[in-house]
Amino acid sequence: MAKYTIEQFMNTESLAGVSITHNDGSILYGSDKSGVYNAYSIKRDGTESHKLTNSTTDAIFPISYYPEDHRFLYQSDQGGNEITHLYVRDKDGQTKDLTPGEKEKVMFEGWSADRKSFFYQSNKRDDRYMDLYEMDIETFTPKMLFQNEEGYQVEAISPDKKYIALHKPNTANNSDMYLFSAEHGVEHLSKHEGDIQYNPLMFDGDSSYLYFVTDEDNEFLHLKRIDVDTKSAEKVAVEEWDILMAKFSPNYTYLIYLINNNGKIEMKILDTKTGKPVEIPGLPDGQISGVTISRSEKLIAFLLNSSNSPSNLYVFDIASNELTCLTDTLNPEIDQHDLVEAKVVHFPSFDDLSIPAIYYEPHVKEGEKAPALVWVHGGPGGQSMVNYNPVFQYLVNHGYAVLAVNNRGSSGYGKTFFKAADLKHGEVDLADCVESKKFLVSTGKIDEERIGIIGGSYGGYMTLAALAFQPDAFKVGVDVFGVSNWERTLKNIPSWWEAVRDVLYKKIGNPFTDTAYIRSISPLFHAEKITKPLIVLQGANDPRVLKAESDEIVESVQKNGVPVEYIVFDDEGHGFTKRENRITGYRAIKKFLDRYLK
Repeated sequence: MAKYTIEQFMNTESLAGVSITHNDGSILYGSDKSGVYNAYSIKRDGTESHKLTNSTTDAIFPISYYPEDHRFLYQSDQGGNEITHLYVRDKDGQTKDLTPGEKEKVMFEGWSADRKSFFYQSNKRDDRYMDLYEMDIETFTPKMLFQNEEGYQVEAISPDKKYIALHKPNTANNSDMYLFSAEHGVEHLSKHEGDIQYNPLMFDGDSSYLYFVTDEDNEFLHLKRIDVDTKSAEKVAVEEWDILMAKFSPNYTYLIYLINNNGKIEMKILDTKTGKPVEIPGLPDGQISGVTISRSEKLIAFLLNSSNSPSNLYVFDIASNELTCLTDTLNPEIDQHDLVEAKVVHFPSFDDLSIPAIYYEPHVKEGEKAPALVWVHGGPGGQSMVNYNPVFQYLVNHGYAVLAVNNRGSSGYGKTFFKAADLKHGEVDLADCVESKKFLVSTGKIDEERIGIIGGSYGGYMTLAALAFQPDAFKVGVDVFGVSNWERTLKNIPSWWEAVRDVLYKKIGNPFTDTAYIRSISPLFHAEKITKPLIVLQGANDPRVLKAESDEIVESVQKNGVPVEYIVFDDEGHGFTKRENRITGYRAIKKFLDRYLK
């Protein structure tokens, strides 16, 4: 088996965002082929790929072609600060910032039914809340449709513009949905008791029904709809796992929804008249994202990846029943057969609760045992899935096993599992990660004395928590922009997260009233217990986990005489978007592991 460099893995192209032209001729998508995400187009037959933007600094993520021509909308922030603006690129290649407020953060919501305007959310009036606006595509004149004073999340606008569907999280496990109209104001649609999720998704073509997902009377989210006049509700689709999203084709001929099936995203397409499924012949096994349907309803485009294959752009012609892959993103210097296929596994934790995980096992010679890393995802409440991760493949290619643990508190495994770590973070979820070592050892392929822990964001916090609260459990720690002091992080969450501030407090703890508890689970206040080598990576512009979180834990651990390495990227935020920085960071991680774990 060949060994590959981090440059070779990072020179694999990464894709994001998909849109189809009004005439089905081309597909718009985002790619980091140049080292920074830019917008590209490709003919529907896979020919004539063109780079449409030329950013060398800030990532550009395309959103949508215009309804009648080849202009398109895209979003971008500044150095990873997450203050995303909305831009248009015109026919002559010129770009215009449509939301130029210095501190204005926006989110695109969709096109109007007459396609003469689009909807977006903006916090320019009050940086805590997102108001809903409509913008004319010729004059670029915005008009406020809904002033948000209560921390609602705008989820859908009816085709006749009469209704706006609103979502309001109460806790991470309990939410409500509302219906706003000029005639009736805000109506509460989901009065209930106990922990139940209600999340509106879309309206039907007649603006008669609002479709939503809920875990009412079920462990998992299923699809229902409610009559906006009578308020009577009925089930539309129920699966054995969460239904993550649903959308209609432009003329409402098809209903498409995605299912989170044990860590893998699957797609179902239903004919709305017959209810019969539309099958895609020859669809490879893998994770589906970025699903879009053309205005003609003849084409469906999407991204698909698997654990050993990066995302590629596919287009399915419904009439001809033909599936075409338009891209080949894996670096041609890498033989896919050298990459490891991940396995979904389950292991019992300290209380016999079954914990799911994604396992990447390196090729191990007979009689030898490999070092291993326990990976913890972001969140809290995130999920590791069976998708392509170049860092995992890079580490596995060089002899490290990776076990991506979905500890209790992770999403995707039912509402009981999801809330099992509430107000116990850094405790029971950490115990699950420690217990995962027993699974690794049970394979007979792993050296129990050479197991480290790694993670980003919340996973970075779990890395620090493991080193501070279970100092003998792991040999090394890799912290990628992880929280070290929950008191500061929870008091300084970005202003545009105001609507979910209380949700975080109820899940992790209130930093104003539960100070003693918050400090008890914050590694910074227990840094003297950290005795194992640590490497920390941080973006200087991170608005979620401030640079001070990493600065202070590094300074504190250094006082223990422990090997500590620290890398700061001045032009990154919460997540590293520039290829050059990813290469630098991941190379440093492997070098650190080779020194202290291998």
